Parts: sequence; structure tokens; C-alpha cells
Amino acid sequence: MSRFFIERPVFAWVIALLIMLGGVLALRMLPIAQYPQIAPTSVTVTASYPGADAQTVENSVTKVIEQGMTGIDNLDYMSATSTSTGQATITLTFTNAADPDIAQMQVQNKLQLVTSQLPSVVQTNGISVDKASAGFLMVIGFVSSDGRMSSTDVSDYVDSTLNDTLRRIEGVGSTTLFGSSYAMRIWLDPEKLSKYQLMPGDVSSAIEAQNTQVSAGQLGALPARPGQQLNATVTARSRLQTPEQFRNIILKSTTDGSLVRINDVGTVELGAESYTTASRYNGKAAAGLAINVGTGANAIDTAEKVKAAIERMKPTFPEGVEVVYPYDTTPFVVLSIEEVVRTLLEAIVLVFVVMFVFLQNIRATLIPSLAVPVVLLGTFGVLALFGYSINTLTMFAMVL
Repeated sequence: MSRFFIERPVFAWVIALLIMLGGVLALRMLPIAQYPQIAPTSVTVTASYPGADAQTVENSVTKVIEQGMTGIDNLDYMSATSTSTGQATITLTFTNAADPDIAQMQVQNKLQLVTSQLPSVVQTNGISVDKASAGFLMVIGFVSSDGRMSSTDVSDYVDSTLNDTLRRIEGVGSTTLFGSSYAMRIWLDPEKLSKYQLMPGDVSSAIEAQNTQVSAGQLGALPARPGQQLNATVTARSRLQTPEQFRNIILKSTTDGSLVRINDVGTVELGAESYTTASRYNGKAAAGLAINVGTGANAIDTAEKVKAAIERMKPTFPEGVEVVYPYDTTPFVVLSIEEVVRTLLEAIVLVFVVMFVFLQNIRATLIPSLAVPVVLLGTFGVLALFGYSINTLTMFAMVL
């Protein structure tokens, strides 16, 4: 085989150049991470049942979803947690033979079959299916530096304005908000409920019935009568927006015409959707947004795209809101890769020096030395072919 290439040097150079070209192209596409992805593929299903205790969440949400996750290819095992805050999390772990995208698709298909069995509140809040890797890539902090905004104000702004934009960035698997957006809070007085012979369920039913979006139709819609000259769309009152509107919801009416409203049995205010978490940065009101990198994504590129998106949206931030990065894993990844690359270059120089010392001929030393970049670049092509990433371990293997 060696004689074949010695007699055909031009063909050998072409092969070497093709190997180097393939390695350069693979080098631009390979994901960069601190460590290789050795954990099996996992898909997480998250649902929310506000106001329910852990036992209720387990019986009405968690068990229903678990029982529907049957017949999925390469499923190894699943685990679930139900919390007293109404959160249900089901994690499905697959074998190494599973494709992450196909696994997520199959989980979503199975989830659709059991969604109708879940409580209506859970369906309304939505159920998320994510295949993001475990552990946070970075945490972005949004701080009210001048104290004009509370933690709830900042959290609601981040959730309603920034969260969806960051989720759509290539490489982002999922996001976690440390805070809570706005919600209309209704605090009921048990004594007043007893006085008017009402139950919390009566209040909930009245809110659902009167806080709806109604399609009122049109006046003079087709088919129109002869001589009709008016065609108008009827706009009915939409969903309630202010605390005053919620206070005026009618709960009960009597034969004498008197009305019982929510304001008569409780207090209505605009507050946080949940008070289970609170975020502060150096004593100032803040909100945190954690970023999970998607499976197989380039961690460094993803972090750069997230930061670039934040910089583009900065001019639209409310006055006094600043961005900080209290947790970011990418600098350590970059430093680790840079150190390994420097070690690799030092190893190449040492190889050249050792060969020159023993061969005592610059030409004889130069020819095998030229094979080093060919081999290294070809190795990157092999890494891309077998689905590996550029990480500390693969770079260390190249040094050896």
C-alpha cells in the first residue's frame, strides 16, 4: 500500500488535501462542550395544577401521564415528582440507541392521547415536553437597579417579553424562570362565604362563566334581506383585565334584587402568580432566567447567541433594568479547550524537535511532520462522522 502512494505522489497529495478539507469543514460544525454527552437521552414532561396539593397532583396528573407512556421505543425507565405547589414532572430516560428527536416526538404523541383525561386547568395551563440536557448552561439576571420595579414586575416583563424570544434561539433546549408573572389574586374570607352560604367552588364557577371571550356575531350578516343597508360586527366585552372588574363579578342574586359580588366575600388585587420563589441580586429586586442547552448543541455558540439577543433587546428594557450573568459555564469551557489546544501545539513542536534530533536532516524531518496536521484534521472528520463533540476528553486523546 505504501508503494502505491510513493509511486503516485500527486494522488497522495490530493487524498491528503481532501482529508484536511473534510477536517476543516467538520471542525466548523462540531459542537463544543466541556465534557462528552455520555448520559442517556431523557425527555421531561412538565405540567402545572395550581392550588392542588402533592397527592392530588399525583393522582390526577402524574399517574395519568405515566400510564399513557407505554409502547415507546428504547424507553429504559421513568421517574416522576409531584410537589405541593402543583407542579408535576415526569422524566423519561431512554437507552443509548434512542434518537433524541424521535424520542421527544413519540412522547408528545403519547401525551396527546391522555391529555383529555387531565383536569381542564392543567390543559389550559399547557404541558411542556423538553429534551434539554441536565444542568444549566447559564443564568441571566435582570436587576432593578433603581428600585422602581419589584421582583414580580421584573419577572412578568421577562416572562412576557424575553422568554419566548430566547427559547427560539438555536441551541437553547429550555428555559427556567426564577420568579413569577402577574396574576389576579382573589383572597376569600371564610366567614363572609359562610354568611352568604357560598363555597370557593361557587366563586371559581362564577369567574369562569363571566370571564370569557364571547363571539357576539354581526348585524345584517349574509344572507341579507332586500333593502338592508347596515352590516356591523358586534363587539362584546372581552376577558376581565382590572381588579375592579373582578370585584364586580356577581356570585349570587336573591329574589329581592340584591346581589353578592366577589368584593363582598374577599379581596382582589394584582399580584404574583406564585409566591414560592423570590429572586434578589445584591439586595435588589431581580428575576433570573436559566438556560438549558439543547441535546447536541454547541454550548459556546448558544451562549454567544443568547448574549447577542439580550444586547439587541436592551434598548427596549424598562428604565433601570440591568442584565447580569451570575452563573455562566462557558468561560471555563473556553479556557479548558484553549489549554488543551496549547498543549497540542506544544506536543507538535516537541515531535518535530525530537525527530530532527534523531534524523539530523531537515527534509527527512519535515516530510513526516507534514503528516501531523493531516492526521489531526482527519481526526476531526472522524469525530463528526461518529457524532462526537470537541471537549476536554477528545482533545486530550488527540494530544496523546
